[in-house]
Amino acid sequence: MLQVCPNGLLDHSVPFSPDELAASVRDAVVAGAEDIHLHPKGPDGVDSLQPDHVAAAIQAVRAAAPGIRVGVTTGAWACPDPRRRVDLVESWKVLPDHASVNWHEEGAELVADALLDHGVAIEAGIFSGTGAAQRFLAWPSRHRVLRVLAEVVDTDPRTAPATAAALLAELAPNERPVLLHGEQGGAWPVLRLAASLGLDTRIGLEDTLLLPDGSAAPDNAALVRAARRILSENDGQPQQSAG
Repeated sequence: MLQVCPNGLLDHSVPFSPDELAASVRDAVVAGAEDIHLHPKGPDGVDSLQPDHVAAAIQAVRAAAPGIRVGVTTGAWACPDPRRRVDLVESWKVLPDHASVNWHEEGAELVADALLDHGVAIEAGIFSGTGAAQRFLAWPSRHRVLRVLAEVVDTDPRTAPATAAALLAELAPNERPVLLHGEQGGAWPVLRLAASLGLDTRIGLEDTLLLPDGSAAPDNAALVRAARRILSENDGQPQQSAG
């Protein structure tokens, strides 16, 4: 499965209004994206968990890409107080199909429990180098998540694949599907590793502004097309070990 992450915590021009997200996601789905991870934003362009902002983003994207599962972030940067994050999640009237919870953040279990109680599936975000894998594996409800996001924050293209392999090894007792991805300089090397291992992965302007050849990506659809080419090269190839 290839997920598109069209926007994120960025200080450059990316889709952030509901209409911009809808147009970008529609093109990305045509290019081959099969799932969506959004950062709903307020009018100021800052990530928001406010119910009206979440609803506007989800509704616009669903109208543009019917039938495609839509997820949102619950990152602590949008609301540092975990109990306030729980209150916001519980106030959502328009629900995403899934939401990511970062396990290195304070209150991850509280937010995850609130999402489950609210009927929202969970992507468990496990960042490399944080100890989040052990914390997640100790959570009694870990078997209930939709998938694990193995998130490689090593941006050095030379070392990111090894960091990814180490993170996968940390998660070895995990029984849920894994989506492996990198960011910035590590985005394409880690995506290639995910492809070789037959794992789900993602790409989009949240993770990288560059195509595999180092040129600037004009939009999310171009990134998705490039990822699809890499994934197609691995179709039918034997899966490799991450060790």
